Amino acid sequence: MSENYLLSVKQLHISFGQQIIINQLDMGLQKGEIGCLLGASGCGKTTLLRVIAGFEKTQQGSVQLGGTLLNAGNHFVEPEKRGIGMVFQDFALFPHLTIEKNVAFGLDDFNAKDKQQRIREMLNLVGLANMRNRYPHQLSGGQQQRVALARALAPQPKLLLLDEPFSSLDVELREQLAIDLREILKKQHITALMVTHDQQEAFAVADQVGLMHQGEIVQWSSPYDLYHRPKTDYVAGFIGKGTIVPGIMKSQHRIKTALGIIHSTEENVPSYCTQEGCAVNLLIRPDDVIHDDDSETQLEIIGKVFRGSEFFYTLKVDEHHELLCSAPSHHNHELHSFIGIRLDVEHLIVLGTPEKLN
Repeated sequence: MSENYLLSVKQLHISFGQQIIINQLDMGLQKGEIGCLLGASGCGKTTLLRVIAGFEKTQQGSVQLGGTLLNAGNHFVEPEKRGIGMVFQDFALFPHLTIEKNVAFGLDDFNAKDKQQRIREMLNLVGLANMRNRYPHQLSGGQQQRVALARALAPQPKLLLLDEPFSSLDVELREQLAIDLREILKKQHITALMVTHDQQEAFAVADQVGLMHQGEIVQWSSPYDLYHRPKTDYVAGFIGKGTIVPGIMKSQHRIKTALGIIHSTEENVPSYCTQEGCAVNLLIRPDDVIHDDDSETQLEIIGKVFRGSEFFYTLKVDEHHELLCSAPSHHNHELHSFIGIRLDVEHLIVLGTPEKLN
């Protein structure tokens, strides 16, 4: 692991009885980088965040921040001495304090002049300068989230942790606040680690996303690579939507499928699956399937969902396989009718195991 990491987690292991929560996990964040732990409930992401914050102790492994050892064996630095800011799921604002006093809560080490200046800076940063004298109950959920962020950033932490920060907000507000959060963190050059189960939040906020499964980070990549270059069947099945089409390698760059010959590049195919005759699985995303009435490939519509600007069609390939197709909503076809499709697989995902995606 790089010595340039601001946050470094090495060989972390936590179990409760026979149940393994975190399994020999390594991860790191560079200064100014925004990371996100993504995964289903029970995968260990919140436990990992709590260990970094100091709310839980490690059984094995270590946590370092800025070269300072926080957790290792019997060595343990208390949460309040770690230089870490935290934004909780429920914001945890003090209802009896004004917005200004909530932000001031962690600034006891500042003199009066510097404290007032820091409060002004933070409220300006989150766009709430004109609400400094209001109380939390007088603010919307999105505004309360901004106050919680301002309070966490005010003491100038080395690292900011965010535990499902948008989970209590409605969908449209969450999307906008995720974009705003990234802009604020980047403007302040803040190193941050967020936990979420929402892929769109992770993609909107993070530079690097770690997909967790059964206490392990199964892939740590940019959002783009996580979507277009999944390393395992589990990653491919969890991220985005898609369906599996089996194929047989005809040559290093040609794969025979029920949809015809699909071309690949060498880097798309696992090294152990390049030989002729090797069975592979192809993950086909809905945006890889283009509706084309003139195509010779005609498939039956067996599922249809209207999404305003588009229809989301499920198409029958054969008795065992389907395709998903996203088409503009003016292409309104009836169930069990046939439509023409062609593949435009710019980022072909080839998986070398026969396991079916979840």
